[in-house]
Amino acid sequence: MYSLIVVTGPTAVGKTDLCATLAEHYSVPIINADSRQIFSEMEIGTATPDRELMERIRHYKVAELHLGEYYNASMYEQDVLDIMSDLSQSAIQNHLASPLPIAILTGGSMMYIDAVCNGIDDIPTIDSSLRKQVQDKLDREGLEAVYKELETLDPEYSRIVDKKNVRRVVHGLEVCLQSGKPYTSFRNNTKKERPFRIIKIGLTLPRNELYDRINLRVDRMMQTGLLEEARRLYPYRHFNSLNTVGYKELFAHFDGDYSMEEAVERIKGNTRKYARKQLTWFKRDQSIQWFSPSDKEGIIQHINTLCYGTNDNGQA
Repeated sequence: MYSLIVVTGPTAVGKTDLCATLAEHYSVPIINADSRQIFSEMEIGTATPDRELMERIRHYKVAELHLGEYYNASMYEQDVLDIMSDLSQSAIQNHLASPLPIAILTGGSMMYIDAVCNGIDDIPTIDSSLRKQVQDKLDREGLEAVYKELETLDPEYSRIVDKKNVRRVVHGLEVCLQSGKPYTSFRNNTKKERPFRIIKIGLTLPRNELYDRINLRVDRMMQTGLLEEARRLYPYRHFNSLNTVGYKELFAHFDGDYSMEEAVERIKGNTRKYARKQLTWFKRDQSIQWFSPSDKEGIIQHINTLCYGTNDNGQA
């Protein structure tokens, strides 16, 4: 059975650097699991891998879609399963040993990683005309009206959904209307079997060090053109892909809500808040083995032990 190495952890912790090391060590590609790096116009604000790295190492699911294109975790799950199938077939043709890692999946999007590792319920893809219909209702009548319709079609989900979470309320209603069935009928949370071994590596740092890295990265983004990138994307701010930390604060600055200094501080604060949310989510997963991002040798030894039962590169 081939192996997929999953490297996760909070934003700015050092996943990109570690994964470059692992990809070159094992001679395998990287599959992106950041839901915003999938879009091509958001390079600076999403810390998309630079061109030199992408030329050196094969990357999947990076800058493949445009801002307005619809994409969800279920579609991502299928795409990654197809990639893994192609990679395993290539490994077989090249007579590579079965325990060999054949890809690294990395990112901080919790739902995308769960979709690959555990499977996601078979929620139907929403038709673009229906999506527009629900969005028009939201714009015209407000979130409360959308919630009321969801409550009628799926009372069970309406009791547990966060009524103020626009994305979840809207998506729940879309699924009800698209399928003709309650959204909760798709939420069976059954873990799916995978034809490959999953090895989970989590990266963590002391909180003050992580926060310093976040603040420094935001400053670096601003220095390398985030403001100009956000200004260019401002006309498309209604797209869900741009409801993202780093862009929404600068959009608010363009609208006159914040000064530039306040917008930057809000980006830093909201990024730190998102990092805490990521850590809370991932810490629930007992299958993740946690490391410092600087412990590259220890991580490689851990992977080799799980794959080959040895601390070297898999040699007998």
